Amino acid sequence: MLPDRFFDDIFDLEPRRPKEKMECDIYEEDGNYVVEATIAGFDKEDIKVEAEDGSIIITASKEENEKDEGKKYLRRERHFKSKTQRAFYLGDIDEDNIKANFNNGILKITVPKKEIESNKKLIDID
Repeated sequence: MLPDRFFDDIFDLEPRRPKEKMECDIYEEDGNYVVEATIAGFDKEDIKVEAEDGSIIITASKEENEKDEGKKYLRRERHFKSKTQRAFYLGDIDEDNIKANFNNGILKITVPKKEIESNKKLIDID
């Protein structure tokens, strides 16, 4: 029996590409939502975080223009154009005080919850 990798190299009709997926965790801490996303292979300048109508949208995109002059590739698997995006609805958030930090491939976004005033009203019963 031959290993699966054997056929990858010989009959490579459709090259396998790594998943361009952003893995995220969302949790509550000290009255805030915290979103942690693993964004490997991107630099801080490649990442955009937006807040809109209670949602957080994370976009990471990269396009490198590497010149191939003088290179005669036998096989080329590394691709330099990549984009990934995730969006999460968190509800009532304080969009003006969101903070983000990117360190060692991990994006950490701290999203303060908006204080909601209760409009509770006691109704008299006739």
